[in-house]
Formats: sequence, structure tokens, C-alpha cells
Amino acid sequence: MLENYLPVLVFLAVGLIVGVVMVMMGFALGTRRPDSEKLSPYECGFEAFEDARMKFDVRYYLVAILFIIFDLEIAFLFPWAIVLDKIGGVGLVAMTVFLGVLVVGFIYEWKKGALEWE
Repeated sequence: MLENYLPVLVFLAVGLIVGVVMVMMGFALGTRRPDSEKLSPYECGFEAFEDARMKFDVRYYLVAILFIIFDLEIAFLFPWAIVLDKIGGVGLVAMTVFLGVLVVGFIYEWKKGALEWE
């Protein structure tokens, strides 16, 4: 039984050895000439002007929630629509409850003003 796994183990060992050798060659043969430009953080081509831990506006998170709502809705509606004739009324009721929960989330987003852009 162990002979069935021998090719897999050999493949994993060879892959691990090749990966480690390549990384070591990069460290051994690579040039190291650090200067102030290479060691500075990249900030879209200009100097950083604020702390990276600044607080985001709550609308950023509301838009993220809105995306998740619509993403989930589409991800579940397509398979449901394909098998609707097989799952019958129980599937219809389950999807109605699911869409009801999503509509409540959408109404929450609407009331919080996430759909209003400035």
C-alpha cells in the first residue's frame, strides 16, 4: 500500500528541494545595494503625508456591506434558479426568506446613506 504513495512523496520532495535551492540561489547570487529610495515605503509615487492607522469613514464599511449583500444574492440566485423545478415550494420559501434578509440589509444601507455619493 505504501508503494502507491511513493511517487507522490518523491514529487513533493523534489518540489521542495527545487524550491529551497532556487530561494537560496537568489540570496547567494543576488546583488545587495540598498539606498534610501529602495528602503523607503512606496506610497503611490509621493511622500506619505498621514499615519497609516488613520480612521476610515464609516461609509467605506457601508459600501463593503452593500457589496457583500449583492454578491451573496447573485451567488445564491443562479444555482437556485437552475434547480427551482427540483426543489419546489420549499426552495421557493427558503429563497424568499433569504432575499427578505438581504432586503432588510439593503434598506439599512439605504437609510444610513451609503448610496449617496459626495
